[in-house]
Amino acid sequence: MKRLIFLLMLALLGPLPSHAQRKKSSSPKAQTFNPTERPKNLSDDELLELVQKQTFRYFWDLGHPVSGLALERSNVAFDYGGEVTTIGGTGFGIMAMVVAAERQWHPRDSVANRLLKMVRFLSKADHYHGIFPHWLNGATGKTIAFSRKDDGGDLVESSFLFQGLLTAQQYFDGKNPVESELRNRISGLWNDAEWDWYTQGSKNQLYWHWSPNHGWAMNFELRGYNEALITHVLAASAPRYPVSAEVYHKCWAQSNHFSNGKEYYGIELPLGYPAGGPLFFAHYSYLGLDPRGLTDRYADYWKQNVNHTRINHAHCVANPGKFKGYGEKSWGLTASDTYNGYNAHSPTNDFGTITPTAALSSFPYTPVESMKALRYFYEEKGDQLWSEYGFVDAFNETQNWYANSHLAIDQGPIIVMIENHRTGLLWDLFMKNPDVQKGLKKLGFERSPKK
Repeated sequence: MKRLIFLLMLALLGPLPSHAQRKKSSSPKAQTFNPTERPKNLSDDELLELVQKQTFRYFWDLGHPVSGLALERSNVAFDYGGEVTTIGGTGFGIMAMVVAAERQWHPRDSVANRLLKMVRFLSKADHYHGIFPHWLNGATGKTIAFSRKDDGGDLVESSFLFQGLLTAQQYFDGKNPVESELRNRISGLWNDAEWDWYTQGSKNQLYWHWSPNHGWAMNFELRGYNEALITHVLAASAPRYPVSAEVYHKCWAQSNHFSNGKEYYGIELPLGYPAGGPLFFAHYSYLGLDPRGLTDRYADYWKQNVNHTRINHAHCVANPGKFKGYGEKSWGLTASDTYNGYNAHSPTNDFGTITPTAALSSFPYTPVESMKALRYFYEEKGDQLWSEYGFVDAFNETQNWYANSHLAIDQGPIIVMIENHRTGLLWDLFMKNPDVQKGLKKLGFERSPKK
């Protein structure tokens, strides 16, 4: 998968540079905010609320000042430059803004206006047959290449964006001019996305990238199992330029890492890589796509995600690598910053780095184990991990290393998946979309009563 390949390149670049301090908001609240303050003796619900709300500051306070889109990261690293915004991370941030409006962290009209600003910008930004690039310059809307030939449409990152946009469209249903325009502009972007272009004219294949400069040179077929299930669902659901069900069954489900069926730590894994791979596979597609009772001919997706998470947890408890700090309270392997760059951590690619988003975004699947991790990160490691934007990206006790960075793609799922654990809000909104309902039916998905 593209992200995993790119991570290997990043790992060669060495340690992250120091955190680049960004200009703070001039509001009185921002001026008096103490990022190191951690209230004590919180109930579970109070702690969840605090973590969600503080993590949301990443998207609200660090939204690009021109576009409002989510910055790739809170620090300047890997020579990205300070204008890099992330399309996938913006989609996660949009879903987080729905939570902010629902929980009244910000007034509904303020959130709706921020979203409208973002959508207006996207309407004028670079796109490729209606599909956005992985990165945009947040000031100009011009493409920033993700890699040498990855300078055009990115179907997977765009699917994360559309997952967020369709969720917001369901939530902001008011008749006032702002919410009406927001919905209409989202419909325009959704209708214009040419998912079928990314089949290269084939009836049974879907490709991740297309570039006006390099054409189909990336040649990356979207075969599973990985973070791209939502891409196939949305491609089948599209109102104007959908793909056929054959693409799902003959591309996504035909892969040497799709079916599994083996046991790891005594836990069966229906689909995916040995021991499940990084935990973002259980998060990114499922911020909106509700896995509760969701099945098709290949798997029960609730079982898939619960067991994937349990295997990840069991691996950290067993700790075959003998890394410092691993255990019942400190677990969670996924893609993140690490002491020597960036990597996609998993039970088969474990170097001692724990990433808070892994356990915290797994709250719906492992609520007891995730709460233990949350209390450990907050109460016992808070001096090293807690910040003005929630928890830092990762830490490695063996290396005595603690990140000073935050990434949109890691912060967003914390807010969204904790909310899905608490109320199911984002799942309920996304699954109500009529196009999504048709697409799931088209692909052969069924839904039994929620678990």
